[in-house]
Amino acid sequence: MASYREIAVNGLWRNNPGLVQLLGLCPLLGVSNSMVNALGMGIATALVLAFSNAAVALIRNQVSDAVRLPVFVLIIAALTTCIELLMQAFTYQLYQILGIFIPLITTNCIILGRAEAFAAKNSVAKASFDGLMMGAGFGLVLLALGTLRELLGTGMLLSNMQLLFGSVAANWQITLLPNYPGFLLAILPPGAFLLLGLLIAAKNQLDARALERAKIDQSPLAATPSRRVRVTGVIE
Repeated sequence: MASYREIAVNGLWRNNPGLVQLLGLCPLLGVSNSMVNALGMGIATALVLAFSNAAVALIRNQVSDAVRLPVFVLIIAALTTCIELLMQAFTYQLYQILGIFIPLITTNCIILGRAEAFAAKNSVAKASFDGLMMGAGFGLVLLALGTLRELLGTGMLLSNMQLLFGSVAANWQITLLPNYPGFLLAILPPGAFLLLGLLIAAKNQLDARALERAKIDQSPLAATPSRRVRVTGVIE
């Protein structure tokens, strides 16, 4: 049984849905052209993941294998509809911008995959935590892409945050590059592919360095303590 620490590390880094499993690429690349879009989609996906995992874990012993997957899809679709209605009620403009990507959460491979691979085999608490961590990992990749694309494309950050947080966020916009002409490729789909590739390469490089350090720390030379040799040649 995985510990909560292992679940968190897997979701946020080691088995990250966006950088390792490469799941959910449609919304990952389609809506990450700004921070507010990325954050809205990330929160919606994480909520559906956490609640669907909890619901699947709750009924896992009452559902037969013959109808397991259809039941899981119905649960995910119901929760996605709830998120969609909440966004229509409280963040309608952002909901219109995200468009079809919100109802498409139902078919997101991450959600059905975690329901089948983890939630159907673990307790409600661990299943909920796994969904939250996987959703957070996916959301962080979305946010990183949104930040890079918005900065490279417009020279600004936190634009239009009032769409998600209301009028209190109307003045959050930060202009980091004044008189910046903009880089159109960054906010177009090809720019998303390129930047995601760079993020994956950066993660792989960090993992490789961590593995090298671990090998050095576990090597026999590193583990053997130093010994003093007397001038008589007797080893202590």
